[in-house]
Amino acid sequence: MTNGFGTRRSRREVLRTAAIAALGAAVAGACAAEEEAPGPGTRSGQAPRETFQQPRSKLSGELTILLWSHFIPSHDVWFDKFARAWGNRVGVKVSVDHIDLAQIPTRIAAEMQARQGHDLIQYIATLSQFEPSVLDQRDVVEEANSRWGEQLALCRKSSYNPATDKFYAYSPGWVPDPGNYRRSLWRSAGMADGPRTWDDLLTGAAEIKRSQQIPLGLGMSQEIDSNMVLRALMWSYGASEQDENEQVVINSPETVAAVEYMTRLYKQAMTPEIFSWNAASNNQGLVAGKLSYIVNSISAWRTAQESNPAVADDTFFVPALRGPKDALAAQHVLYNWIIPQHAKGVDAAKEFLLHYTANFASASFQSKLYDLPAWSKLTPELPNWLASDPFGAQPADKLKLLNEAIPWSTNIGHPGPASTAIGEVFSTFVIPNMFAKAARGDATPEQAVAEADRQIKAIFDKWRAAGLVGG
Repeated sequence: MTNGFGTRRSRREVLRTAAIAALGAAVAGACAAEEEAPGPGTRSGQAPRETFQQPRSKLSGELTILLWSHFIPSHDVWFDKFARAWGNRVGVKVSVDHIDLAQIPTRIAAEMQARQGHDLIQYIATLSQFEPSVLDQRDVVEEANSRWGEQLALCRKSSYNPATDKFYAYSPGWVPDPGNYRRSLWRSAGMADGPRTWDDLLTGAAEIKRSQQIPLGLGMSQEIDSNMVLRALMWSYGASEQDENEQVVINSPETVAAVEYMTRLYKQAMTPEIFSWNAASNNQGLVAGKLSYIVNSISAWRTAQESNPAVADDTFFVPALRGPKDALAAQHVLYNWIIPQHAKGVDAAKEFLLHYTANFASASFQSKLYDLPAWSKLTPELPNWLASDPFGAQPADKLKLLNEAIPWSTNIGHPGPASTAIGEVFSTFVIPNMFAKAARGDATPEQAVAEADRQIKAIFDKWRAAGLVGG
């Protein structure tokens, strides 16, 4: 059997393609639009100077780029000018399209099915499900490593498939997922510095809800933040979907204990609306002053700086909460840049990615410190920015804990890679559904975990048969 590029397709490739077609629509909901983004803030620092290095080969033609509409609008204003300026300098006509992030997975699937479309596509989560239809970017990663040192492990694990030895994406940056808490509320519960453990969260949040009728906001619905925070809870209990060898291990006493904990937390400190939340709900609740605690990036707080300064000044951050076994959080955003097989401007795409990465300090600054680098030496100013926010934090050192975010952050799929199977488990919301069933009383924790185990094993079996999962 041959594909459109004149090469023969094996039975394994056919299986891969069929599985991808089935997954394309499902993944679209995994990262729906998150929150109302803040407008440009007041800067107290200087934007970093941008650098330029001549491409390794002569470039010409066009480069078409598709990426999400960033939660921080100032980033997109900068990026579009930055990309076009590079194109003008190297002789490439660059065009940039931004669309709502919820539309990107289905747009990718449609372009790949049609075998035409953009040359370079960015998304905020792993795109492993599209591996058979994208180019290997090993050469880009190796060139980046030779210039700037070793890539951050969580970015590598979220863009590389050890089963196929392929870099299906290029990951130059990421976003941490700290706890966001209202200090005035937690001070009244005797925890002015916020919760540090999951037990603290239960004790303090329950007291705040009892005494002030303000719940906390951890979702158990089919949206990205629920997917992230519930995995963090599982890891803290020593539970996970898979082990480091990509074997399904979710049906364990540790997972059951995590589900039991979340059921208690829901009953004592939350309200039923969390079962129908979208990705904007926890942000909106925090900004409106209606939630005591959420797990999110800094963007909800940046929004509050503009729309509700009193809440912004009262919002502080804590690292991943500690459980019986560990203290880990998922990355809130993990950038994946892919080059589809249909791309025409391949050389330009790869050279642009290296130019963009070389200027990641500008990406961090223009995103108001939302985007963090996969190569730390590229942003030498970042520790000082986080210690003294250039965009008006009160107090100025509010974000300094993010200087230590790497040790408590990990990839989706931990302790294994973000494989194609993990991508489907993520995009079909198996984990939030598992927790919600138990919290609602629709199933016992043991029953909910057993059902998730059956679903996850079926997904892994399918992708393992296609050669995209190890073990």
